[in-house]
Amino acid sequence: MFHLLKAIAQQFLLSIVLTIFFITSSLILAAPTLAASGLGVNNGHLSACPASPNCVVSQNADSKHAIDPIPYHVSRDKVREVLLKVLSVVPRTEVVEQTDSYIHALSKSRIFKFTDDVEFYLPADESVIHLRSASRIGESDLGINRRRMEQIRLALKDLQI
Repeated sequence: MFHLLKAIAQQFLLSIVLTIFFITSSLILAAPTLAASGLGVNNGHLSACPASPNCVVSQNADSKHAIDPIPYHVSRDKVREVLLKVLSVVPRTEVVEQTDSYIHALSKSRIFKFTDDVEFYLPADESVIHLRSASRIGESDLGINRRRMEQIRLALKDLQI
């Protein structure tokens, strides 16, 4: 009887593990195809965050999603150059688009490779970098987007921009 119960329990656990594996695998495989909408600068603003808590933005945000822009005291070209160098050393992050006033990077989580869109806007008429970081899927990011942006802020501050 004990062996039968043990076999049933093992079979049950195996089915749970396989179910989790297949769900996670399908999310990972689908993640690259889930192109984020609403990226870029529109009328001088980065997109607002969705209602989910896995996003921060420095323009027109409610208190849950708000993050301060990054001020700078050098030329816009210089701060853009330094920001690109900082992004080149942020783990699992790749710049995918850049103009004189906008940078879009993708940052992937270590284990499940979930993709976050990381954006920077450098308006010509302000000495600040506006920023936005948002997860493409899921509800919570456990504060990763906010921490990433604060780490970038500290790196730029250390480089005395």
